[in-house]
Amino acid sequence: MQVFTLAAPIFAALICLTAAVKRVDIIGEFTKGAAEGLRSAAELLPTLLLVVTAVSMLYRSGALTSFAELIAPGLDAAGYPAEIVPLGLIRPVSGSGALAVYENILSQVGADSAAGRAAAVLMGSTETTFYTIAVYYSAVRLKAEARVFISSLTADLAGFVFSALTVRLFW
Repeated sequence: MQVFTLAAPIFAALICLTAAVKRVDIIGEFTKGAAEGLRSAAELLPTLLLVVTAVSMLYRSGALTSFAELIAPGLDAAGYPAEIVPLGLIRPVSGSGALAVYENILSQVGADSAAGRAAAVLMGSTETTFYTIAVYYSAVRLKAEARVFISSLTADLAGFVFSALTVRLFW
């Protein structure tokens, strides 16, 4: 039997033992934490619904694909696979939308193509920026400043650019 198989039960036993030594009502604390988590989820729900709706409208309307087709000649000249432009546009907004676009890219061009590999690197090197900012700033009830968006989108742009460069360099 591997040590990792026992890690969760040992960790749970240590928590129970620590709670018993410190005389903490572990069930009461768990219940309070679960209730707090549900309240936080209920407060975040409107923001999440807004983000999901906006992403779905952009993707299903064909706006992302139209934009990708518009800038494809310039990207091809730079050696960047135009097939992954919709992925680069939707990734900062929605993880599930990005997964759908990613799956579409792989089914169209294949996982071993330059675009498929660049899409894989892009998925692994970028974040759902707007979603993450919306969730975290809503949770702490603060308004996100412009510099948060600028720095986050700059990092996403770097992931977008370097995903294709990395694939060209290593494959």
